[in-house]
Amino acid sequence: MKKAKKILVSGGSIAGLTLAYWLNRYGFEVTVIEKSDGLRLGGQNIDVKGPAWAIIQKMELGQEIESATTTEVGIRFVNTKNAVVAEFPKDNAISMTQEIEILRGDMVNILYHKIKDSITVYFGDQINSIHELEDSVEVTYNKRGKETFDLVLIAEGIGSTTRQQVFGREIKFDYLGLYSAYLTIEKAPTDSRWARWCNAIGAIVFLVRPDNHGTTRLCIFFRSPELGYEKLPIAEQKKLLIQKIQDVGWEAPRFVKELEQTTDLYFERVSQVKAPHWHKGRIAMVGDAAYCPTPITGKGTDLAVTGAYILAGELGQHKDYNHAFGAYENIMRPYVNKTQKRPPGVPRLVYPESRFGVAVINAIFSLAGSRFAKFITNLFSKKKAQPKEEIQLPEYQDA
Repeated sequence: MKKAKKILVSGGSIAGLTLAYWLNRYGFEVTVIEKSDGLRLGGQNIDVKGPAWAIIQKMELGQEIESATTTEVGIRFVNTKNAVVAEFPKDNAISMTQEIEILRGDMVNILYHKIKDSITVYFGDQINSIHELEDSVEVTYNKRGKETFDLVLIAEGIGSTTRQQVFGREIKFDYLGLYSAYLTIEKAPTDSRWARWCNAIGAIVFLVRPDNHGTTRLCIFFRSPELGYEKLPIAEQKKLLIQKIQDVGWEAPRFVKELEQTTDLYFERVSQVKAPHWHKGRIAMVGDAAYCPTPITGKGTDLAVTGAYILAGELGQHKDYNHAFGAYENIMRPYVNKTQKRPPGVPRLVYPESRFGVAVINAIFSLAGSRFAKFITNLFSKKKAQPKEEIQLPEYQDA
């Protein structure tokens, strides 16, 4: 079988650009198509750790990533009066803040400038239809007509339209009973280098995080049955969110004003993607399109970067793309399955609805952050020991 050489990557975010970098390094002719008119530089904090950090270092991007961190020093759990219930610096074993915290858009920008001169990138377009031929894949774009490739790799988001064309009803979504909204807001005097988490009645959680651009990143989560809110027009989404939060206290009035004027709102249901297989013929998928773990796991970047590295590496080592796709799945599937597991009761227990429930969860946070708990954590912590390897990264030879 003739080795594939010309590859289309659909999606120009973290998974797609990482994939393009490694494919180019292994000698493939790479085209990336991104439906946005330019790089999507918005988004919230992501952390780069474990296998993803090892891969970033292989790409010689470690110093740039470290220089672009959000400066977050840890997380404080506060009540609706803004009194600190508990705080966990980033060096605490149970802190949400990781050593490397970077905005999604900043990481996309770093990846793009690493690879832009070595690949072809189409902005402002997307795949309209896709058809596998005997020895190639024909794609029809919305704007650019038709083009054929040896392989097409889908690196789109959780709502991937290309995945739907190829895999259809095979893809299942495990909805976690939670909606999330993300937006950038003006920095206020109450904002600092500490992230702040506040539980409010109605199963609502606010998460306010610092960035390195002089603004603040706001996340709003609330529990709800799956009601299709993510499909509403932006104006309706804003109205819904305002109705949800306007009377729950804390800094809700501030957030309502920001919602009314924001232009970068991202509103989505929190779901995991469950796919029985990640390839079909000459088409494969990676990242959120294939195995979105949800932001709750804190592993989305790990899976996106690791999956891209392994998929590209296996294609570089195998002449037969079927063997490469199979090896990619065999290596990544156990890691994905482990990552998508979640503790019993999550997220319900962490997002209480009643005033009493909010008081209980704050008491739990307070206990976890107490001096005694810190003493026990330090006494038995394995943080200083060599961390357990989450997945053994293969070593691939360059072209």
